[in-house]
Amino acid sequence: METHKVLLIGSGGREHALAWGLAKSPLLDALFIAPGNPGTAQFGTNVDLDVDDHDAVLEFCEENGITLVVIGPEKPLVDGLTDYLEDYGYAVFGPSKDAARLEGSKSYSKTIMQKYDIPTAGYHVFERHEVSGIRDFISEMAIFPVVLKVDGLAAGKGVFICDSAEEASDVLDTILNDVSLSAAADFFVLEEFMQGEEVSVFAVSDGKTAKLIGYAQDHKRIGNQDTGLNTGGMGAYAPAPILDDSTLSHIFDTIIQPTIDAMAAESTPYKGILYTGLMMTVDGPKVVEYNCRFGDPECQVIVPALEQDLLEMMLMSVNERLEYASFTTKPGFFCSVVMASKGYPGSYSKGFPINGLGLVDSDVLVFQSGTADKEGEIVTNGGRVLNVVGYGETLKQAIDSAYSSVEKIHFDGAYYRTDIGMKGLRRVDSSIS
Repeated sequence: METHKVLLIGSGGREHALAWGLAKSPLLDALFIAPGNPGTAQFGTNVDLDVDDHDAVLEFCEENGITLVVIGPEKPLVDGLTDYLEDYGYAVFGPSKDAARLEGSKSYSKTIMQKYDIPTAGYHVFERHEVSGIRDFISEMAIFPVVLKVDGLAAGKGVFICDSAEEASDVLDTILNDVSLSAAADFFVLEEFMQGEEVSVFAVSDGKTAKLIGYAQDHKRIGNQDTGLNTGGMGAYAPAPILDDSTLSHIFDTIIQPTIDAMAAESTPYKGILYTGLMMTVDGPKVVEYNCRFGDPECQVIVPALEQDLLEMMLMSVNERLEYASFTTKPGFFCSVVMASKGYPGSYSKGFPINGLGLVDSDVLVFQSGTADKEGEIVTNGGRVLNVVGYGETLKQAIDSAYSSVEKIHFDGAYYRTDIGMKGLRRVDSSIS
């Protein structure tokens, strides 16, 4: 049996979950994580490597006999790390630069959806120099709200829901005066606002064949009942009861596989994880956005549910052998609650000791995100600090399991939402009644 030396790129809770999953594989010889976090160090060797320096990544692969590179975050994918390493003969799990444009350019993804009849919101695209034209266009609109997006990657901060022309104009000013948002705004996408409930569907592809591996609901807002500022995600649960087998099959047939077919037709075959954010509208499911990697915190509830070997799945994707594969998930539910630093998603302090990690229930997983090792002590080092993942035969059991362990963990200023999964629970309860 051939074993593999794997380099995992990334440092968050998603990468901790991936390291946990990869470490269980009998196909794994050695695991390196760049740069990793104290949690990933439990399953491999953390490497102080600048992943933006493609030459440095290549040199590490050469010196350590790496046989597979797994890229967690979107930026290295959009920047073309996959292409660079593949040019030197390395196998990489993650789409090419051109394929990653599905996430890296909202105008491009809209063009693909329109060309191949993949359901999404109506839209208009404007170039940066057409800002005055955007203002004029919006001022003549009769229906609000409207969604305004910057075209490129903006760390989850590039989407704005505007309730009036005046608000949209103010948003444009904000974007143009913000260094990071402005850098992502070569184009603007103006979309119709879709009413409905969001759900995230995850598939793995080898460029031709796609296979569903899970579906989840995230909680983006900082406050209970989805109030307050947007965040990277305050928790997730899977599977999401909003989807039944029939609807999931419809989504695969009308959105997931057609997207893979479209990318193949464009001569940019899509290999890796396709994360499709959907809005369940009265007219059926429509694409909100694509992401070219696992979500965070969705990964933390999708990977533990997989009954198949994670490394084997990745190798099947890279080697174009998914056609006859079959993926199943563990019966029951997973719920992840994010413990964040006080002040997040705004400014926050770091360096607070984290206590109670050894007290969580034995069947609960704790994936570290914003942490650091300070002389042998785990301390806070980011906005989203921990992902506490509970499991249960029912969704309520999974939620209760997660929160029971959250209450055993302490650090100064710890904040978490208390309603993760409740939307799904209400749906389950209403279907029973």
